[in-house]
Amino acid sequence: MRVAPRADAIVVAAGASARMGGSDKLLARVGGRPLLVHTIAALLAAPDVASIVVVTSGERRHELEDGSWLPADGTVTFADGGERRQDSVRAGFDALERASPDPEGQRVVLVHDGARPAVPAALISAVVEAAAEHGAAIPVMPVAETLKRIDGDRVAATVDRSGLAAAQTPQGVRRGILRTALASDEASHGTWTDEAALLEACRIPVHVVPGDAANLKVTVPADLARAASLLANSDPTRRTGIGHDAHPFGPGEPLRLGGIDIPGAPRLHGHSDGDVVLHALADALLGAAGLGDLGRMFPADASTPAGIDSRTLLADVLGRLAEGGWRPAGVDLTIVAARPRLGEHLDAVRVSIAGVLGLAPEAVNIKASSGNLDGSEGAGRSISTLALATIEARG
Repeated sequence: MRVAPRADAIVVAAGASARMGGSDKLLARVGGRPLLVHTIAALLAAPDVASIVVVTSGERRHELEDGSWLPADGTVTFADGGERRQDSVRAGFDALERASPDPEGQRVVLVHDGARPAVPAALISAVVEAAAEHGAAIPVMPVAETLKRIDGDRVAATVDRSGLAAAQTPQGVRRGILRTALASDEASHGTWTDEAALLEACRIPVHVVPGDAANLKVTVPADLARAASLLANSDPTRRTGIGHDAHPFGPGEPLRLGGIDIPGAPRLHGHSDGDVVLHALADALLGAAGLGDLGRMFPADASTPAGIDSRTLLADVLGRLAEGGWRPAGVDLTIVAARPRLGEHLDAVRVSIAGVLGLAPEAVNIKASSGNLDGSEGAGRSISTLALATIEARG
């Protein structure tokens, strides 16, 4: 007989992905689904979790709802995020209180990062068990590296790492305890990086349980490939790879992106046609299949025809994937460019890429960022693209 769920979860997903180079990590496609959907699915798969409140932006909410990624039974609801993490947690908690009152406060509330998509069900159960028994609990990982205290550009001291640990989520606390903590003066006047810090400030003991190395938090672009690998481990018929490419502007025009020409914009400099989108995509596909990279296949020398159409290069990549028994399943791309304005061209690029890959347009997601005036792209000197591609075994 299945034991009734005894916990509800708040997924904190309102951050700005500041370290992702302009890409929204929570909407990045991994295995054909947004990263945030994987996080929600991991919590839904845990037998202890009854309901989930996702605290996020309107854009992310619409993306998830429009894609029909979530169950239609009301298990997953939404709340608007705040400026700080603690504001978002409070908004999620208030939504939970309205939707599922718990006057006695004995049910466990789990607070989980939206960017931790591979949290194991066993870890969720361990946190719920410990929080139900002790009042509050968090998973922690031992600190493996030697720690240094830095003064300017010099090492000031080596820090004794015994007794130190890195905190993960989900962090669990009985609802009545969290209710009291959120109503405290400490909650009103302090800034807390996680729920355990608020509880500590309120002198509420927090129990610890062993964390899990698979419980990765996606923070920088390279983490997407690690997350994809973790999520794909249970399905040997699907793999995911990441690709990145950048080219400066050169003489002449038109600009070639995703296999289409954009008149009135300068061409990107390169040995080929400079199509930075197809280059990043090709590298992502090759990475997923374990076939090296585009530069080794087509070096920028006399062996590769100057000005070659990048669609020709991509067709060769697809042929190599087919020889290895693979085909594309879905892609997610972010183009970073301060110029030209790409919004009106994205649909055409998406359709072009879908046609080359033999996919439905819905399997291709493409976004553009101005680069926030940062780096060469933000200064309008170059264009870069980050690509995440999922491949599947040919039937």
